[in-house]
Amino acid sequence: MLHEDEHAEEGAPVRTYLLRLSLRARLGLLAAVAVAVAVSGVAIAAWVITQQQLTNQLDSNLRSVEASPGYVQGLLRTCQIEPPPADKGQEDRTPTPYTVQVITSDGTICTAPGSTAIRVTASDLAVARGFQPDALHDAESEDGEAMRVATSRPDRLADLGEHYAVSIAQPLSVVSKPLNSLAWLLLAVAGVGVMGAATAGVGVARAGLRPVKQLTDATEHIARTEDLSVLIPVDGDDEIARLAKSFNAMTAALAESRDRQQQLIADAGHELRTPLTSLRTNIELLIRSEKSGRALPPNVRSELLTSVGAQIAELAGLIGDLQELSRPDAMPGSTSLQLVALHDVAVRALERVRLRGKELEFICELEDWFVWAEPAALERAVVNVLDNAVKFSPPGSVITLRLKAGRLSIDDQGPGIPPDELPHVFERFWRSPSARSLPGNGLGLAIVTRAVHASGGRIELLPAPGGGTSAVMTIPGTRTPPPEAPPSI
Repeated sequence: MLHEDEHAEEGAPVRTYLLRLSLRARLGLLAAVAVAVAVSGVAIAAWVITQQQLTNQLDSNLRSVEASPGYVQGLLRTCQIEPPPADKGQEDRTPTPYTVQVITSDGTICTAPGSTAIRVTASDLAVARGFQPDALHDAESEDGEAMRVATSRPDRLADLGEHYAVSIAQPLSVVSKPLNSLAWLLLAVAGVGVMGAATAGVGVARAGLRPVKQLTDATEHIARTEDLSVLIPVDGDDEIARLAKSFNAMTAALAESRDRQQQLIADAGHELRTPLTSLRTNIELLIRSEKSGRALPPNVRSELLTSVGAQIAELAGLIGDLQELSRPDAMPGSTSLQLVALHDVAVRALERVRLRGKELEFICELEDWFVWAEPAALERAVVNVLDNAVKFSPPGSVITLRLKAGRLSIDDQGPGIPPDELPHVFERFWRSPSARSLPGNGLGLAIVTRAVHASGGRIELLPAPGGGTSAVMTIPGTRTPPPEAPPSI
């Protein structure tokens, strides 16, 4: 663990430096590194293959060269070794540009005048003594030059009578010099390739990341000015274009959410102002009466206290509705949903509303229907719709509650809703001009819509068959209890 921590600390400055670079610079650096690795691999492979080929060619050349018996006899004479007379018909040829030396079985070296002797190895002596046919190895001359040596005992020297071996050698520089030149050439090509790749990488990154730069500029502008009207131009259908579209959709949703929030605050303030003003007026009258010592008539005092109680109840209801609307939406298919018997919910809601509509007749026709919903929210939604039906129904009229195949309809015999007002009935705080004198705050149907949508359903208001309004909630479900798992709605 200590070693890992040490390596992590050593790599930290590099990571910090890379993070300080722009994305374009990092892409250019990455391209340069990738090309450097690729070019280096190719260059090393080319150098190794060339070295192997040149070495093989040198070895092949050394093996193919043979010294004539006459030339070998001449070398032996220079060493004052008297060999048997050579065949005069044989040609005395000198195998240049190679270095040739004769090695006797006792290790004596015979070289041509002006040539530098090459140090004899054990493999050379083994060939001279007849223990092995040939030898190929690296050696050094007496002046320290690296040589490639091929030692053999040609059959044509057998008539010399003694054990001899002939070494044909050539400096290793004939291989190393071309290899060095090749290495410098490959290094230059690699350097040019890396620089070109880095330049091309930065250029490609600049062109490819231009939409990202626009997105960054737009994001910084929004963070600085909170201006959500900024849109990024969308060109094409690639990943960058999809990102720009998603960003534009996100800013549009945020702008709409902010507008709705501001509208909600303004509407809530407007709705709170009326009961608060009335409540303050009544309380001030009661306080003034107590301070002045002049008691209000009992009936007036009772009316003031009743009004105060009603206004407090209205404020509490409004605050409760606002809290309900401020809760995070439960997404359809969420694990927070529970299996609910919609017919039981409708029965409980009807029992609660009956107390407020004693002069009305209620008809209830319910089939079994099970849905996934938030039980409290769904029951409150049904109660709100029934409350509206009771509020607008004249005494002695009929309210019909039906549930069939997931379609819950609540029909009243009230005045109905004008067609031009239907698009607004589900808006928060919206109230029909004819209903502004009645109790309420305009949040009931907004709460209904929220609860029904959370269950994957929908709600609509239609003209009732016999006049009035029909509120229809359609929620997907089953006639029998489904498995204990919320559906993917």
